[in-house]
Amino acid sequence: MDKTLTAALQREARPLETAEDFDFLLNCIGDASLVLLGEATHGSREFYRLRADISKRLIVDKGFDAIAVEADWPDALRVSRYVQHSGDDMTAEQALTGFKRFPQWMWRNHEIVDLVNWLRVHNHRVASPARRCGFYGLDLYSLQQSMHAVIAYLDRADPEAAARARERYACIDHFAEDPQRYGYATRFGMKPDCEVEVLRQLVDMSRLANEHLRTGMVPDEFFYAQQNARVTRNAEVYYRAMFQGRDESWNVRDSHMAETLQSLREHLGQSIGRPARIVVWAHNSHLGDARATEMAALGQLNLGQLVRERYRPHDSFLLGFTTHTGTVTAASAWDGPAELKHIVPSRTDSVEHLLHGVGMPSFLLRLRGQDTALARADGRLLERAIGVIYRPDSERMSHYFYADAERQFDALVHVDRTTALAPLERSALWHLNEPAETYPSGL
Repeated sequence: MDKTLTAALQREARPLETAEDFDFLLNCIGDASLVLLGEATHGSREFYRLRADISKRLIVDKGFDAIAVEADWPDALRVSRYVQHSGDDMTAEQALTGFKRFPQWMWRNHEIVDLVNWLRVHNHRVASPARRCGFYGLDLYSLQQSMHAVIAYLDRADPEAAARARERYACIDHFAEDPQRYGYATRFGMKPDCEVEVLRQLVDMSRLANEHLRTGMVPDEFFYAQQNARVTRNAEVYYRAMFQGRDESWNVRDSHMAETLQSLREHLGQSIGRPARIVVWAHNSHLGDARATEMAALGQLNLGQLVRERYRPHDSFLLGFTTHTGTVTAASAWDGPAELKHIVPSRTDSVEHLLHGVGMPSFLLRLRGQDTALARADGRLLERAIGVIYRPDSERMSHYFYADAERQFDALVHVDRTTALAPLERSALWHLNEPAETYPSGL
């Protein structure tokens, strides 16, 4: 490793240990109203805790209005009702029971319970319901739930419209429990697709939303139903795209997340009189600008790229997270049980290994507007991405890609050794046998 480069990174790195260190991070974020917080894995405790601490500071110190996460809209909305004191659930654990789909541990874990409890207490001190911080989902996997939520809303608001929605959604409803079967059947000509029907339903909801806007504001409950119609339409496209190739389905999903974020920002802004300030939680692969990675060569885009393209430069702030080694909660295959796995130490040709050489347990590296040592690293570096599945035996092929982290993010947080996220429900393959905690204790 280049000792000169390591020494330069050591000078630029700022420990994350005290409240003052987090003050520095907030100064770096500045006036950005969209703060995107990544993660290098979907199962590391430190990433969840750091994102929670940063989110709390943004809510309290900078007046942020919502947390939007890489989760399904109906499940997250149930949590939002709870934290905003408008739902029927009595505890955070009960509010999180909507998260039944794999991977449950991403949201049914002890760190999220703590955050949900904090949000509820914080909102209790906010007099106006419109100013209470919400918790929303950006993802599109909830095809069946979202269809049924649209119909349930219309049953109450407009029974005739509900009958039309039932007729349109009947095209796809019997596939909804296993939407991949729908995608397979339509891709290979075993049944006609339902694109026109689900699009008509979304168009109807959007037309009604415009009528509401002409006379005032779109009511929350209508907006939630409209968003479920949007999920249904985009999920239908996504599951058909799955059998055309990974790049097509990836782009549908991240475009949906960007569209949802924009719609949520505009809707929340109606009642507060300004564009809403939102903190976003998702994996680095969604939040780091895809144009700075080999994803772009494959024709893939992502949420971070779309945010940078749609908003002014200082309206957004992209914060990535990396780790060198430790343990992680992940599965060995899709729909598999949560396992506690050991993370292989990072490759010597990776950005993680370069940051490991700094020799600090955790630190912040500011990138935006800086002539950083990271930008002077020779050649492209690999970057690791561990999602809900971790395959250490094929790690180079399964989890590494080339990236220019200096262009990909506005800042990086490196936690050298991370520990596995503790699920609320632990499988027989999840055994608590981990090293002493090294998470910064300043907050």
